[in-house]
Amino acid sequence: MDLVVTSLEAWDGVWRRNQHLVAGLLRRDPSLRVLFVEPSSDPLHAALGDGEPRLGRGLRPAPVLDGVAPSALWLFEPTKWLPRRVDRSADERWARQVLKAARSLGMPDALLWVNDPRGALLLEATSWPALYDVTDDWSLAERAPAETRRTRAHESVLLRRCDEVVVCSPALAVSKGAARPVTIVPNGVDTAAYARTHERPADLPTGPVALYVGTLHDDRLDVDLCADTARAIAGAGHLVLVGPDALPAGRRSRLEEAGAVLLGSRHSDDVPAYLQHAGLLVVPHVVTPFTDSLDPIKLYEYQAAGRRVVATPVAGFRDLDDELVDVVERSAFPAAVTRLLGGAEAPDGSRETHAATDRLAAIDWSRRVDQMAGVLVGLTGKVAP
Repeated sequence: MDLVVTSLEAWDGVWRRNQHLVAGLLRRDPSLRVLFVEPSSDPLHAALGDGEPRLGRGLRPAPVLDGVAPSALWLFEPTKWLPRRVDRSADERWARQVLKAARSLGMPDALLWVNDPRGALLLEATSWPALYDVTDDWSLAERAPAETRRTRAHESVLLRRCDEVVVCSPALAVSKGAARPVTIVPNGVDTAAYARTHERPADLPTGPVALYVGTLHDDRLDVDLCADTARAIAGAGHLVLVGPDALPAGRRSRLEEAGAVLLGSRHSDDVPAYLQHAGLLVVPHVVTPFTDSLDPIKLYEYQAAGRRVVATPVAGFRDLDDELVDVVERSAFPAAVTRLLGGAEAPDGSRETHAATDRLAAIDWSRRVDQMAGVLVGLTGKVAP
């Protein structure tokens, strides 16, 4: 079976939903081949911002994965040369590049797995059986009107024409399942990585640490609340943020001036060590219609780490029945972090024992792979002979 995946995220060391699911499926089925389409490199945008301009890396074999044949997974990173307002055929050109890459790998009749809504163009250009995996409701994110219109147009095609639609959260099941059947496949966690005790990372500040793990982005992270919290615990501990930094320079400076420590991205293999050695885990997220659509991966990572958590009332955390999780209103967040961090015992890397083994097994990525494999089985009978 051949599978073409259009992803909203690159295949890198920061593993997210797509990588966990695709790697798990490849390990289950030695006959599976995957073309994983990454977001386009945008050298002009990088040059005009604070990034480093570079061309897309094109079609290439993926890094070696345990249990996966070297030729089973291919990555494709196109190059976006001009903004859409200048090059109005940019997305159509992207679709042609993806189809060319698939043909070069001998994948004329693949299954299509759409995560990036641009995949609607591939759906219209082929007769491939298709799955739409909805992980965020980008139609609700604060974007330029033209981008929002484009996203909604693509999604309309996907919801109408895809053979299967998978969503990761109950909120998405309601919004995307209003006019068609959908399947819920939540996010998960590699529980085995948290069952081992890891050494304390050398770059964690000394003393008590309130830790956030996740992408730093205004769509999710309440930067002003983080700054207030960092100032509130100054002298008693540090607010540390670990994850890819997508903040504008001014917002990043606001955090640093408040005393927050930004460590940047860390390989997924290293993340459990940071969580295990935090005195407190925090979720200073904004509460918006967009974040209400999410199923945060950190929900599962934090549970697996077994540390105390303080969260704003965001989706996932606000409905969690867990004695280690305190959900507080935004106005009470800095005081709650100060109080709980001050009373936290110095972590030794071991997890709390309150979570039952069967509860952790239920949130493991292997369960999600089983669910997604079942969805794909329904598509295989629709491949053209």
